[in-house]
Amino acid sequence: MGESAPKPARRQWLKPFGELPASGQAIFLWLSFLLPLVAWAIVSYVPFVWHPLVRITEPGGVSYFRPDTLIDKKIFRAENAKLKAAGQPLAAGVPANPVFLPAPHEVARAFYKSFTTPPRRKGEKWLHESLWQSIQVIFLGFTLSSLIGVPLGILCGVYAPISRLTEPFVDFTRYMPAPAFGALAVAVLGIYAPPKIAIIFLGTFFQQVLVIANTTRKLDTSLIEAAQTLGANRLCLLLRVIVPGISVDLYNDMRILLGWAWTYLIVAEYIGASSGITYFINQQAKYRIYDNVFAAIIMIGILGFTTDRILALLGAHLFPWKKRRSRTSAARRSWWPRRSAAPAATPTAA
Repeated sequence: MGESAPKPARRQWLKPFGELPASGQAIFLWLSFLLPLVAWAIVSYVPFVWHPLVRITEPGGVSYFRPDTLIDKKIFRAENAKLKAAGQPLAAGVPANPVFLPAPHEVARAFYKSFTTPPRRKGEKWLHESLWQSIQVIFLGFTLSSLIGVPLGILCGVYAPISRLTEPFVDFTRYMPAPAFGALAVAVLGIYAPPKIAIIFLGTFFQQVLVIANTTRKLDTSLIEAAQTLGANRLCLLLRVIVPGISVDLYNDMRILLGWAWTYLIVAEYIGASSGITYFINQQAKYRIYDNVFAAIIMIGILGFTTDRILALLGAHLFPWKKRRSRTSAARRSWWPRRSAAPAATPTAA
């Protein structure tokens, strides 16, 4: 019997734990960003999708209508009905969304304007200065957390007594919301940057210890046994076998935990004196300039995403021997497009 014809490549895309070709990875990568943008554009530009308000163009005979103001559709219709009954000129307007949902082009314009428009009040910081403050808080908080959390997590994963002594309390404390310590942090550290750094530290440290301890326990014990057979002592096992053995997974854990630190940024910057990108967002919301608010929120996402991509590329150079544990499994688990591997050379007969 002849062999069955292979299934089309597209059907393989939906195969459980299947692998996407390089072209498919690129397509889905762009679609992951394009589809939300299309949905946002539809809600913003297509009048019959939502648009619960009316932007006044001609006030007609209504005294409190002003050009360019937003009025609820029900009120607009009711006032026009009264004007029609009284024989007065009708108000005119176009469908509009609430002010808190700017259109994509307005947010895109705000990206430029927010960097070039000076602060409204003397003493306030420019956007790039606010961003730099936030980056410093993230960097210092996460660095301090890592300096303690990484070694402690490794020791917890390696030595049972340290694990029993440390992990129960760490596991208990990680359920306490980091912002709950805000008042205490201000009382001890003041109202400026230190309490914000402390919140980032508290928000990542306890998770870091547990995640890294779990990663350390996944190390192949045969490596430990082989090193002990060759006469390695405890310090040698720790520094030359265990740490190198978990280095790739440890690096990936740190990338994920850094993203966790970014999620605590807004909360941290509420502690004490408002500062950083959070202060900028609050001020723009106070002035009802929501396109700047959206732009600032998207900037945070761009900064975090770009940082993660840089770390991913750096990791590929730091750990070239482990670019792919399994070419198939790595390709199907990673959303970032990879170049397809070169086909293996066919051995020739001598």
